[in-house]
This record gives sequence, structure tokens and C-alpha cells, in this order.
Amino acid sequence: MKKLLLAGVLLSVSAVALAQGNRPAAAGAPQPPRAAKKPHTVPSPNGAREDAYYWLRDDTRKNPEMLAYLKAENDYADALLAPLKPLEDRLYAEAVSHIKQDDSSVPYRRNGYWYQSRYAAGANYPIMERRKGSADAPAELLFDQPAMAKGHNFFALSDMEISPDNRLAAFATDTVGRRQYVVRIKDLATGQLLPDTITDAEPNLVWADDNRTLMYIAKDPTTLRGYKVMAHVLGTAPATDRVLYEEKDDTFQMSINRTSDDRFWCVRVESTVSDEQRCAPLATPAALTLFAPRARDFRYQADHMGTRWIVKTNRDAKNYKLVTLADADAAKGVAAWRDLTPASDTVFIEDFTPFAGFVAIDQREGGNRMIRLLGDDGRSTPVKADEPAYQMSLSINAEPAKTDWVRYSYASLVTPTTTYEVNARTGERRTLKVAPVPGYDPANYVTERVWAPARDGTKVPVSIVYRKGTKRDGTAPLFQYAYGSYGISTDPAVDPARLPLLDRGVVYALAHIRGGQEMGRGWYDDGHLLNKKNTFTDFVDVTRYLVAQKYAAPGRVAAMGGSAGGLLMGAVANIAPKDYAVMVAQVPFVDVVTTMLDASIPLTTFEYDEWGNPAQKAYYDYMLSYSPYDNVTRQGYPAMYVGTGLWDSQVQYYEPAKWVARLREMKTDSNPLVFRVNMEAGHGGKSGRFERYRQNAEAQAFVLQQLKVAQ
Repeated sequence: MKKLLLAGVLLSVSAVALAQGNRPAAAGAPQPPRAAKKPHTVPSPNGAREDAYYWLRDDTRKNPEMLAYLKAENDYADALLAPLKPLEDRLYAEAVSHIKQDDSSVPYRRNGYWYQSRYAAGANYPIMERRKGSADAPAELLFDQPAMAKGHNFFALSDMEISPDNRLAAFATDTVGRRQYVVRIKDLATGQLLPDTITDAEPNLVWADDNRTLMYIAKDPTTLRGYKVMAHVLGTAPATDRVLYEEKDDTFQMSINRTSDDRFWCVRVESTVSDEQRCAPLATPAALTLFAPRARDFRYQADHMGTRWIVKTNRDAKNYKLVTLADADAAKGVAAWRDLTPASDTVFIEDFTPFAGFVAIDQREGGNRMIRLLGDDGRSTPVKADEPAYQMSLSINAEPAKTDWVRYSYASLVTPTTTYEVNARTGERRTLKVAPVPGYDPANYVTERVWAPARDGTKVPVSIVYRKGTKRDGTAPLFQYAYGSYGISTDPAVDPARLPLLDRGVVYALAHIRGGQEMGRGWYDDGHLLNKKNTFTDFVDVTRYLVAQKYAAPGRVAAMGGSAGGLLMGAVANIAPKDYAVMVAQVPFVDVVTTMLDASIPLTTFEYDEWGNPAQKAYYDYMLSYSPYDNVTRQGYPAMYVGTGLWDSQVQYYEPAKWVARLREMKTDSNPLVFRVNMEAGHGGKSGRFERYRQNAEAQAFVLQQLKVAQ
């Protein structure tokens, strides 16, 4: 095919845009690029579709024609956003001013050592260290991540596991952003790396008790699916590593972990609606035993403490319950399970950690996440909160068999994340750390929880924050965020990047729409598969409610979502474009049908129970009816900022690239459309703690301009 030259991308708006129905840009204004259209048919069992921008997909990421188009988009974004650079710099400086430069984590004890990470002033990456015997002992350097990151445009150290004898550290790093990790092993006595090198792995490692055998998960290099659990013996070639378990069903993903009492390790495979777990003593790691066989709509997760197993399960409990069984009854399977907690229609169990004598339960009720302590004597004690919208979650509890103290974190939209520990026996609570937010006074801000009626009568919880003095008279700008997929809940917390918006009078709203699990498993069921459109209409209905209640002015509403939340943005842009002045869609999943038809794309096979399998006509038709890319029409759209990473392994860069190309072709408005392509990053953007604030500041400057907020 003829190569697309850069000059050919930057076509004259009078020659192209007018012919396509777009209004001409002002004289001298930067001209948006136009991607070439090339015939391509996407086959499926339920009919073929034409996709003129399919050519933008290049799995090698080397096609010069494709790269030229992405460069043209970045050049256009640079030119269009150049006048906003001073505002971007101010927003970045303001956000970073609320970050403690030389911050450190709360130390935790494990196996005789206290572990901690800390940042030096100005550093993008932390130093990881430990102290023997006491949190005040001299520090021993584990990993100097700033030094490790030098020479890399991207760097992530995503797992570190210390051997039981405290001598070795296995760790997983990614220097591309593709989430294809390399596992190395460091001798902590000498500081030297051992020659053992494992590639294409998940960042999920477990040592056996012999201090020589490391279990890890191997990834398929094409689909990036973790599919084999391997055992590596130090000093041997990875090619000779033993396969301990292989998952043949490509709709399942896997993880490995130690139990809370360090007696067993477990292989857990899970899909959206089914789990299966195998466990073995850490002394004999190859002797894996099936805990309970998989079955559709049967989910469970088992942990061990003392002489019993504790299991979180949805068996006869849609919102999950905890059951227990003695070691001696483990071979009897589910017949031996005995309830620890009852099934509930209002309380959803998110997670749990077993301690000696009690269980700490992480649960949701009324849209909030909270902690409850359940003693072996049956006594149940909730940990109280004083705000209307908040979150609690279990923190690092590294030695639950040896302590009565439970660590947890608390946060709200005005209260900085605070780490506490509470004594399950006495009720005493201690504050371990309040996350420092320099230049921030919680007393200057207000948080609320409101319930917005959806069009089907469902009440949707919304967490709101604004600066005191912001008038609720229908004149304020609103920034609304949501995710709403995979059962992932969006919980409130203070974000330094949000404060510059609040200080300029912007009202911020977290819409806890269906598709998450804020209100329980039914909240998720009502927002996926053939109910997915509830996610989109919930978001729109929340906006209209907030405007009607005078939290915001019509025409001054911004919306943002990322990944599956980017799908939300694309769908909402198609069905309710007039409700929003501007939208931000980061790494958006917008070409739903084409992606779900291609099993070679990472994540596709895992997600049939999330979106549906388009090989089945009912799902194909439903997905096609909302897929943002397929439903772009000749209408006006809000101003839009779209971001992606060339090396994204979760949502491939070509999805937003194609979507933007089609929007440029079809939209009839003169609102700006910015497509920012990070050429050196993956799904999470650039690495480093400050980089996300820089990227965020560019999008925020664009949003504030479109909302006509004083800068």
C-alpha cells in the first residue's frame, strides 16, 4: 500500500473537513490530521463489518505509515494545546505542591525484619529497605529503584518476595510498559544478582520453604495470558523449569499466593463467574490438591489459619459469605463447609484476613466500604466512621498469626488516607500515619453523599466534594468521574491532582454507577453483559440530577473515564453529547466488537462473561448497539481529550486511534478533539510518581478551558 506521508496527514481543513461536514477551523489555527481510509472487512459468525481504519493496527508497532499518523496527532495536540502550557505548568506545580517530596511508607514486620519504602525529594521512584529486629535499626538497602530506572523511558518493579531465610529477594521488572516481566533474584548478603533470569512472567512470585524453589506464572508472549505455574530451582536453566499447573481454559486467569499462616501456597484460577483453587504445603510445593472443583456461577477464595480453612464464597450467598472447615474435613469438600457469616442482601463481603482467634472482614454496605471484626466467639464489631461517604480497607497485615492488631486505611474525599491499627481484643485504636498533603486543610472542603434517580427508578450513590464557598445556585462547573465495569468499585479519597480544580470552584462528583460493586453483586449484574447499557444511562442520569439540583450549570459539565471507563465516555458521547461540554477518555476501550472477536488480543478470552462472546448473536447484536466506535454518527460531539499508550497491553493503542479517526470524519461540530499518544508507555501511562501529574495537568488545562473556568 502507498505510504502515508506526514504532509499527507496534515490535510487542508477546507479540502477535507468541509466535504465531510465539519465546520472549518479559524484561519491560522492548527489543522487536525486525517487518517487514510482503506477497505477492510472484519468477519464474524454473525455478519461482516467494514472497518476503513483497521490498518492502524500494527502488532509490531513499527509500521511507518501508522507511526506517521500518530506523530501527526501528537504534533497537532502540541500545537493546539500550546497556549495552555502556562496553565498546565501551574496545575502541575499546584498538584505537586501537595505531595510530600521525601515521603515514606508505614513500616511493617515480617519474619524478623521491618520493611519500608521511601522517596527522596524529587525522586520518581522509591528506595526499598528493611531493618532487622526493630523499626529503628540501621537500614539495609534492598532496591534502589531510581538507580534501576536510569536509562529506561519506563520502569516498574511490580513484585518483590523475600525467601523464608531472609537471604534472597526475587523481583519482577518491566522496562517497556507491556507488562511482560523479567524475574531476577538478588543475594541480599552480597548485593549481587544471581544469573537466573526468567522472561515473559507475571509479577506474582512465591518461595517454597527450601529457599531454593521459586514458583512463578509464565505468560503467553502473544496473548500475554498467564497460563502455567512453574517451579524454578536456583542455578538451573529456566528452560528446565517444572510445570506445576497449566490452565487450558483461556477464559480463566491465575494467581499464586501464600496462605496467611505461611503453611500453604495456592494456585487460584478465576473467571468472571467461576473460581478454582489448588493448594499444597510449602514444604512440598508440587503436591497441589484441588480445594473445590469449578462450576459456573460458583466463586470462592480460601485462606488458612491455625487448624482450619476460611473461605469467602457466593454459594447460596449472592453477596458472599464466610465459611470454615477443619483441616481434617478438607477432603470432604463443600459438604464440610460451615457458615461463619450469614448471607445478606445488603452487606457485600469484599475481602478478609484470618487472624488467630478472629477474622477481619472488608465489606460494603450502603455504598461505603468498611471493616468488621468477627471473633471466634461470634462477637461482631464494626469499625466506625464519621463521614457520609468514605472507604476503609485492610492494609498490610503481614503476620496475622502473631498479633491482635489489625491494620487498615481510612479515606474520604476530604480526609487524607490514614493508616490505623485497632486491637481486636481491647478495641484500642492507634494512628500510624496520616498521608501528608502539604498546603491542604480539610476544613476548607465539604463532602456529601447524594442518591441520584436513574431512569428505571434505581437510586445511584454519588460522592461529591467541593470547596467551601462554592455556590450551589446552578452556576458552578462540574467534573464527573466514573468507571463502572468488572465489579470494580470507585472509592473516595483525597487526590492532590483534584485540589487545583476544587480551588477554582469546580464541583467534583464520583458516580458509583452500575457495573461496579458499591451496592453489592447485584449492582454488578445489572451493569454487565446484556445489562451493560445501565452503566451508560446511570452516568447520564447522575449528570442530569446534579444539574437539576443546582450543583452545576448546564453546559459546564466535564466527564472523565479511563480504560473500561473510556468505553463509558465513548458510549455517553454517542447517546448524550449535549449534556457535556468536554470529555476526557484515557486508554479507552472503544472498539468492543472487533476486539472481542479476536482471541489473540490480550484479555479478550478472559472477558466473555463481562461483555459477552460475540460469536453468539444475542451478544454480538447487543455489543454492536453500544460499541462507541461502531456508533459514531454525524452529529455534534463535546470537546474531547483522548489519551493512549503505544505499548498498552490492556487496551491496544489502535482502538482509540481508530475511534479518533472516525470521530474526525463524522462529527459536525467545531469543538477541539485532542489525541495524545504516549509513545513510551502502556496502560498506566508513564512510570514514576510525578509523571501522572504532568500528564493529568495537560488534560486538566484543556478541561478548564472548555468549562470557561478562571485560570
